[in-house]
Amino acid sequence: MAKGKKVKVTFPHMGTISIAWASALRKIGVEPFVPPYTSKKTLSLGTKNSPEAICLPYKLILGNFIEAIEGGTDYVAMITSPGICRLGEYGNNIYNTLKDLGYKTNYIELSLYDGIRGLYKFLTEISGKNDPILIMRTINILMRKIFAIDDLDTALSYYRAREIKFGDAEKNYKKALKMIDKAGNTKDLKKAYELALKEIEKTEIDENREVLHVDLTGEIFLVNDEFSNQNIERELGRMGVQTRRSLTVGSFLKDAIIPKAFQNKETHLQRAEKMAKPYLMRDIGGDALECVSDVVFADKKGKDGIIHISPFTCMPEIMSQNIFPTMRGEHEIPILTLIMDEQTGKAGYITRLEAFVDLMRRKKRAKESKNKTRI
Repeated sequence: MAKGKKVKVTFPHMGTISIAWASALRKIGVEPFVPPYTSKKTLSLGTKNSPEAICLPYKLILGNFIEAIEGGTDYVAMITSPGICRLGEYGNNIYNTLKDLGYKTNYIELSLYDGIRGLYKFLTEISGKNDPILIMRTINILMRKIFAIDDLDTALSYYRAREIKFGDAEKNYKKALKMIDKAGNTKDLKKAYELALKEIEKTEIDENREVLHVDLTGEIFLVNDEFSNQNIERELGRMGVQTRRSLTVGSFLKDAIIPKAFQNKETHLQRAEKMAKPYLMRDIGGDALECVSDVVFADKKGKDGIIHISPFTCMPEIMSQNIFPTMRGEHEIPILTLIMDEQTGKAGYITRLEAFVDLMRRKKRAKESKNKTRI
């Protein structure tokens, strides 16, 4: 495919995933075409050319592709998966929509659950190179960068909830991301990772601040993409809340890509299959099984609350939300469900977050007061 010249390949945005993907493509001699980060224009383009009842991630991905094609990319790379989630149909729908709009850009798919073999095949096809050593090194740097960025996200959440000057942690985090982006091999990445963490640690914090701990679960795209979730982690951090994403790109890699023989810890999906059983006996598509189990896990870990974020019309997440009331009999953890689409307004959204944080804070203080009384 790529003989004679470097082809430009684009891929949908989802948080910071473009950093890892761009690095992998450069390593195999392909030019990554990173479209403008998702914006209101992106959403408008996607919504205008999508079925009305389709979910928010679909509209944003289509918008990403239209902007990239108009910017001059040669290929659009779409993810797909088998099973009962509509994601498996999105690729064909997007491909046909782009054709109907008159775009002649090449289209290629990466099947999420074909593991290392599927990733190897995708990189070979897009680069035109069948060099096992090069491809495996590329997969290695791709995964390592994803794990490194996950760690930076965790550090950002810690410092953002405690920072003295609002915005300092995120400013340092963006500098840290650039360090990870520049690393071209695993040796450089190791150095960049250490420097990146130190950069975030420069944030001046109030170690005595009363901090709440909240897990974020739901549909993986919305959990990880700040445009889709209206930067929920920044808003919560401003309110003194440290967040933890139950679903990350790294956790997905451990479930779908990395062979179980190379893992020494229980994966998210393995934990989900055990913890969700009293309420959900089997996988019903999307991230529903994980979401139900995440409520149990967050309660077990003593978290102050859990927020479930899902796109409007996502059936697996609707099923999850309908199970949550049943779980309240055994799990006292506060649960906030947020359903997002292109019509979601910022003001009402922030009001709901503030009310939820106030609820958690009062509940936590009452619990601490009760424990002191017992002593």
